[in-house]
Parts: sequence; C-alpha cells; structure tokens
Amino acid sequence: MKKLLMICGMLFSVITFAHAQGGNRGGTPEERATKATAQLTEKLTLTADQQTKIHDILLDQNTQMNKAREEAGDDRKAMRTKMMTLMQGNNEKIKAVLTDDQKKAYETFLEERRNAMKNRSGGQGDNKPAEN
Repeated sequence: MKKLLMICGMLFSVITFAHAQGGNRGGTPEERATKATAQLTEKLTLTADQQTKIHDILLDQNTQMNKAREEAGDDRKAMRTKMMTLMQGNNEKIKAVLTDDQKKAYETFLEERRNAMKNRSGGQGDNKPAEN
C-alpha cells in the first residue's frame, strides 16, 4: 500500500512540474518568430530579403502578444480581441512583402491554420447551431 501511495505521489508531482514548465507558449518571441519564418519560407519560398522583413514583423507581433497577455491578466475576451487585431494588422504587413503568387499561398496557409484550430478546439469557434 505504501508503495502504491508513493508511486501516485511521485506521478502527481511529475505531472505538476511538467505542467508548470509549459507556461512559456513555445519559447521566447525570438524563437517563435524564427520558427514561424522558417515555416513560411518552406510554404511560400521566401527570398532572403523577405525572410528578414517577415521575421522582423513576426518578432514585433510576438513581443506585442506577450505584452497583451500580461496586461489582460484574467480577461481572456480582451486579450483575444487585442490579439486578433494584432494578427490582422501583421497579416497585412506580411502580405505587403509577398508577391501575388505568394499572397495566394499565404491565404491558403492561413485558412489551413484556421481549420486546424477549429479541429483542435472541437469547433468551439464555429457559430453554427449544434446538429442533433
């Protein structure tokens, strides 16, 4: 019985520790900007100049999003509104750097991300009535 309690206690502490370490949302703003730039380079075949400009846009976006998270505290609705505004503005900045063909591919990429987010959240973002 003691061994079982000891194992349960250790398992609980490992889970708690792992959960506490996950609060950084995928790394620093620099790391997230670099990762996203690499992903866009692969999807859109960006030139070196485009990579630099888009990295700067994404770095600024990630920095502003961190700040918005801190300022919002527990007000998730205000945070979501602020983040959506930031993302829309930055999407326009990114499109300004892209060629016409790349813009089409970027729109497709954004649509794929939206669909993936809906699937991950179980469709909670949809405004469709529930099917019975």
